[in-house]
Amino acid sequence: MNYYILITLLFVLVTFINLLFLPKLSSKLSSNELVSVLVPMRNEERNVKGLIASIKKITHSHVEFIILDDGSTDRTEELLSQLTKGDSRFKVVNGKPLPKGWVGKVHACKELSRHAGGTYYLFLDADVRVSPSVIEKALFQMNHYDAGLVTGFPQFPIPTFLGKMLVPFQHFLVYFHLPIAVANHTTNKAFTAAHGSFMFFKREAYEECGGHEAVKSSLLEDVHIARKVKEKGWKVTIVNNTYDVTCHMYDTNKEVWAGFLKNVYIGLGRNPISVSLLSLFYIIFYILPLPLFLYGLMAGEWSYCVPLVTIWVQTLIIDLASNQSRWHFLIMPLASISFIIIMWASMLRGMKKQGYVWKGRTYS
Repeated sequence: MNYYILITLLFVLVTFINLLFLPKLSSKLSSNELVSVLVPMRNEERNVKGLIASIKKITHSHVEFIILDDGSTDRTEELLSQLTKGDSRFKVVNGKPLPKGWVGKVHACKELSRHAGGTYYLFLDADVRVSPSVIEKALFQMNHYDAGLVTGFPQFPIPTFLGKMLVPFQHFLVYFHLPIAVANHTTNKAFTAAHGSFMFFKREAYEECGGHEAVKSSLLEDVHIARKVKEKGWKVTIVNNTYDVTCHMYDTNKEVWAGFLKNVYIGLGRNPISVSLLSLFYIIFYILPLPLFLYGLMAGEWSYCVPLVTIWVQTLIIDLASNQSRWHFLIMPLASISFIIIMWASMLRGMKKQGYVWKGRTYS
């Protein structure tokens, strides 16, 4: 038990040290260079109003907003026309039919880049809301780190039960498992993370890595294009953008399930061994502490309560850093169970070649 406790305490220390190397979007850099804000949309009528209202408040003076309607069948196109009318900074384009071998969002982003004239490209998802100064802050970090790409995992409102279990795991996995110092200060592509909802490129880096065409068939295009950027010798800077970027990622439990189902197994390199080892790791260190805690309470063996307390502390540190709900850390054992279930479901679907369904399209 003593060694077990020491290991969980080590997790807390590693997480704390790791977060010291995660820069916040705080300082600003003014620039006269044009920034292209690029947003793909497909059936996003629930997000059009919020997104347009948010990006209209951006304070960077030289900015263009290009939005692509990717074959929407709802009121997306109509709402875009209404809400951008009369604002010369906006350009709305219609997406082309999806070519064979391309993922829908990746093709939409490639098309957006063709219309962009900026020195910098900021790719946003339709469900994102940003602070007015987000571009100046991203420019500062890009200049400070001499990076080709600045990205980060935004703050996630989590209205659904399954969302509370799984969505904050994105922060936990990166802030615990990824050595951020190595990821941010080297071009080693093995240590790379990115979030597709906020990708701020230097145009030169984007073009040198081949842009979205280089990852045209990827369902995990954000990570894969970040690796391409590193392959070309550019740094990728992961920032804490949770106070400047909010992503209303999923509104229903069904969307949470479908979203994680298509990403988890691919994110683990489609490797069953990785799924098995990660499952065992979370069972031992993030699920087992709960029954040990209950036993410790009933038997008066207080040392058995320590592992759960330490993983609560570790999770709370990450929740505070990521601007997450202050009570979320309490459900970490249950969240770990949910994570293991979705890993195995994603893996089995992939191995059976059943395909992953997203936005009305099916991908393998």
